[in-house]
Amino acid sequence: MANSASGMAVNDECKMRFLELKAKRSYRFIVFKIEENIQQVMVEKLGGPEEKYDDFSACLPHNECRYAVFDIDFTTDENVQKSKIFFIAWSPDTSRVRSKMLYASSKDRFRRELDGVQVELQATDASEMSIDIVKERAF
Repeated sequence: MANSASGMAVNDECKMRFLELKAKRSYRFIVFKIEENIQQVMVEKLGGPEEKYDDFSACLPHNECRYAVFDIDFTTDENVQKSKIFFIAWSPDTSRVRSKMLYASSKDRFRRELDGVQVELQATDASEMSIDIVKERAF
């Protein structure tokens, strides 16, 4: 079903892969891309469970927008192991204005499709989604 504001549909694979990340921890992260020619959000890259945050941030393009989810493990001050799923809206300043508008207008609907995201982050450059910021937001 397409989003009336942006005309974007969400490919079923997006929801299926997210459920695998959430329930089975099959992936560390998923990067999603809007395929403008077919007006759909698609899975672009799956990061294996052994991959690190640096692997994830390195796969985001410097001049194109993306959506992503990242499952971060951390230890609380009480020494308890936890994990949280982050939704990241990546919209670099160097991306095209049309692309930024398309991703911004589709974000809320797409985000609602991913039931189980605990933290949302908007980033326009790498410093806004550094591992320190992500860990700080996890608490």
